[in-house]
Amino acid sequence: MCLRRRRVMLRWTGRARCKELRPGLSEGARFRMKMKLGLPYQMASTVKEFEEDRRIAWAHFGGHRWRYELEPVEGGTKVTESFDWSTSIAPRFIEMVGYPERHKGNLAKTLERLETVVAARQG
Repeated sequence: MCLRRRRVMLRWTGRARCKELRPGLSEGARFRMKMKLGLPYQMASTVKEFEEDRRIAWAHFGGHRWRYELEPVEGGTKVTESFDWSTSIAPRFIEMVGYPERHKGNLAKTLERLETVVAARQG
């Protein structure tokens, strides 16, 4: 996985697929994700943090952020994904419905899918 200014951020073979809306990946860049939660829908997001090959965080209209941090390690890259609801327009609501706790499993699945995609490309 790399975070380059001239590449589409991520392309998943799983649930979400990203499509950049304007060229260049940087803070403020916008992209759309095709999602499926029962029914298919699209979600527009904005890059909130970006450091090439190190970190990207994005948020949709709710303001909460998803973040990937990349750290070079021997033999590859350590990827850490996080969900930060402190920036949300309704952080208390997110806590009340239990989303942070329920989301832990989704984070793990995303990282497993990412590992599978990277391994297949190296294979």
